[in-house]
Amino acid sequence: MSHQPTNDNFKGRRRFLTTITSSLSMLALPSISFAYEPGSGPNVVAGMTVQQVIDLILKEIPGAPFQQTVDTLKSGNGQQVVTGIVTTMFSTIDVIRKAASIGANFIIAHEPTFYSHTDETPWLETDSVYKFKRDLLDKHKIAVWRFHDYWHTYRPDGVLMGVLTKLGWDKLYNSANPPIINHSGIALGELVIYCKEKLGIRQVRLIGNTSDVCKRIALIPGAAGGRAQIQLLMKERPDVLIVGEVHEWETAEYIRDAQASGLKMSLIVLGHAESEEPGMLWLQTWLSPRLKDVKVTHVASGNPFHEG
Repeated sequence: MSHQPTNDNFKGRRRFLTTITSSLSMLALPSISFAYEPGSGPNVVAGMTVQQVIDLILKEIPGAPFQQTVDTLKSGNGQQVVTGIVTTMFSTIDVIRKAASIGANFIIAHEPTFYSHTDETPWLETDSVYKFKRDLLDKHKIAVWRFHDYWHTYRPDGVLMGVLTKLGWDKLYNSANPPIINHSGIALGELVIYCKEKLGIRQVRLIGNTSDVCKRIALIPGAAGGRAQIQLLMKERPDVLIVGEVHEWETAEYIRDAQASGLKMSLIVLGHAESEEPGMLWLQTWLSPRLKDVKVTHVASGNPFHEG
């Protein structure tokens, strides 16, 4: 999920936050059976266009297509024939170059391409960084489609399942309460090491006593926002909340006060990109069997930060 929305008019974002905070049980809905064309089965012939691939995906998303969503084409056009697909978190310049080098002209990215939730570009038109990236996409004739609202709406949530699978917790998934993992018990310090190893993360941010035992784990990849995170804490009272990103003046301060009030409640901040990247890797494994002659490759966009 992307960074803080500009305002509350972003209905795609509110749809996801509502799923977490007030309608968690909706994730118990069964997956929709795949059907692209009558009699075609799960495999699709070569020569598909970008729009045909998008339509194929949307057939499995409850309620799709949405009237309002940030999941739109950011470059290219729907009629170009797909030569290869790359799944990723962010369509960075490095990811674009990698896609071009392997002959892929369609990038499916979870997050914005042009630095804001809605990918509005008029304010960037004179910027050299924006123009470099736009020119690179145009040069290689690469289409970029954002896959955010739809992937979070899939049953089960595609990002969450990707993270659970990478952590080896997919068997602990509870469709009646997806964010909650009931663990046999692990010390907070050991949990941090485990998450870093399984997810390939160099560093995390932590609030809590590393010796506290965690059995009830709340997992919300990405950046759901302070209110959604805190409302989950209020409702579920987990031993630890694992997120991708927090507003430091909201969730972190709630955790600090919770501890001061006597609650054993901890926080692990994984990093936004690294907390959701497994969901786009899961998309690669989900999408590949549905395409017969189109190669789907996952290219991790990685963490932009390094230790100072």
